[in-house]
Amino acid sequence: MPSSAGPLPYADTKPAGSADFYFAINATFRFIREKFGIGGLRAYWGDLGSRYFAPVGERWREGGLAAVSAYWRAFFDAEPGSGVEISLSDDEVTLDVRACPAIRHLRAHARSIVPEFCQHCYFVGDATASLAGLTVRVEGGAGSCRQRFVRREAGVPPQDPAAIREVGPC
Repeated sequence: MPSSAGPLPYADTKPAGSADFYFAINATFRFIREKFGIGGLRAYWGDLGSRYFAPVGERWREGGLAAVSAYWRAFFDAEPGSGVEISLSDDEVTLDVRACPAIRHLRAHARSIVPEFCQHCYFVGDATASLAGLTVRVEGGAGSCRQRFVRREAGVPPQDPAAIREVGPC
C-alpha cells in the first residue's frame, strides 16, 4: 500500500468510494463461507485484519486512540450512505453506526446478504486492533451497531458472539 500523510495509510484521490464494492465483498464472503465454512470465513477476516490492514494497525499503534478515531472519521467520510457518530475519550473510541453503508446499499439493491456479514467488523477490527495493543467489541448489526475500540489491558469481557446480530432477508 502506498503511504499517505493523512489518517488513512493509502492515497486515494476519490472523494467517496464506490458502493458497488459492497456487492463484491458480500459475494466474496458467501463464496468463502460455502467453500470453507464459517471457520474459514472467520480465518479470512482475521487475515485481512492482521495482514492487509497491517499499515492501519501500525498507525494505530503509533498514534493511539486518536489515530483510531481519525482513521474511522476519514473512512466513513469516504463511504457513500454512511451515518456514523464517532467519539473519542481517554479510554476508548466508540463508533455508533446508525446507517451501515454496506447493509444499506445491499438492501437497496435487494441482494441476499450473508447472514454473518456483520461479524466481519469484529474479526477484521479485532485483528487490526491487536496490532496496536487494542481490542474491539461489537454489539448490534444488521444495519446499525456500536463498536468500541479499547486497550487490551482494560480487561473488557470477551466478545459475545450473540451480541452481533445476523442479517436477515431484505
